[in-house]
Amino acid sequence: MKEKYIDLSAFAVLIRGGGDLASGVAWRLYNCGFRVLVTETKLPLAVRRKVSFCEAVYEGSTIVEGVQAQLISDVREAQDKWNQGIIPVLIDPECQCKADLHPDILVDAIMAKKNTGTSIEDAPLVIALGPGFVAGRDAHFVVETKRGHYLGRLITQGSAAPDSGIPGSVMGIGADRVIRAPAEGKFENLKDIGEQVSKGNLIGYVGGVEVRALIDGVIRGLIHPGISVSQGLKIGDIDPRGDVKHCFTISEKSLAIAGGVLEG
Repeated sequence: MKEKYIDLSAFAVLIRGGGDLASGVAWRLYNCGFRVLVTETKLPLAVRRKVSFCEAVYEGSTIVEGVQAQLISDVREAQDKWNQGIIPVLIDPECQCKADLHPDILVDAIMAKKNTGTSIEDAPLVIALGPGFVAGRDAHFVVETKRGHYLGRLITQGSAAPDSGIPGSVMGIGADRVIRAPAEGKFENLKDIGEQVSKGNLIGYVGGVEVRALIDGVIRGLIHPGISVSQGLKIGDIDPRGDVKHCFTISEKSLAIAGGVLEG
């Protein structure tokens, strides 16, 4: 019996969002052979920048675990990047490019905890990550993003678990591993991703107000320096496990979610 193979490069995937979870999805789909395009805002607020394709917005190009992404200015440049084996990143927060791209698959990976404009009519297959979407109404499928037993599950009816507002626990540490802006203003860093810190160490400033570590560990993520932020915004995180390699590799959470998307 002759086996049949599907050429996945025939399918164009538009991913809304270029943060770490979205990039885990993009990375896995790219490695499976799909043609992937990522859309982002003008000033991405991703914390885990070393594993986020949205960093291309600031740097022009970035590499996540061997996969390169480059900023483009027009969706018509996408095909050339695909031919080069590169993921194109387009500044298009309203996702207007879908009218020209005609994606076979659209993934809403913005992680806004609400639907910011994605419709089940946007593509033949629409998949949304996390809370704020109803499978069968807003998207064909929803993928669970909450840590725990159901992480990465493909939801065919209903919604993902609601946002609890409580960071997932790592080594028994939850909220204290998250670095938040103590005031409104521009973020300036003194430490960088991958650096070890102890509780109380000065990490940087927001609007002149000190930002200090609340726990011991390694800085796993920091937003791009020079961005103006609001008080309370997540601007970084510290991993108490202290493994520097975790800062530069895609997390198990991202890969579990990516598996759910691939299943869809």
